[in-house]
Amino acid sequence: MELKSVVKNILVIIAGVVVGSIVNMSLVNVGYSVVPLPEGADVSTMESLQESMKLFTPVNFLFPFLAHALGTLVAAFIAARFTGSHHMSFALGIGVFFLMGGIAAVIMFGGPLWFKVVDLLVAYIPMSYLGAILADKTRPSAS
Repeated sequence: MELKSVVKNILVIIAGVVVGSIVNMSLVNVGYSVVPLPEGADVSTMESLQESMKLFTPVNFLFPFLAHALGTLVAAFIAARFTGSHHMSFALGIGVFFLMGGIAAVIMFGGPLWFKVVDLLVAYIPMSYLGAILADKTRPSAS
């Protein structure tokens, strides 16, 4: 693999992570407008968010899950679509990267067990795999 391809792949991976992170944070922020926080919930600091989690109902976890899943999907799609080779490997690498962030979030913020399990098992590796499959379908054929 020549240096130009390596540099291109690195830049694509960085772009995927940045765009996926923007999607993630945007959905989390929009989520509070669509699904209001429960009465008395405060998410302005990590400590108050941890305390407020016990007030959340399942619907309050919808946008965090969507943010994690769609952020990973978009990042993996970008990686798989625009890297020069090893598309699935790069997409799954993105999934592992975002999964590590998800594990860190579970450790820092907590939440109900059902959400932790669904989030960690569905939002990262399966979404990165799906991103690679979707990217493959949009790639021009080499005929």
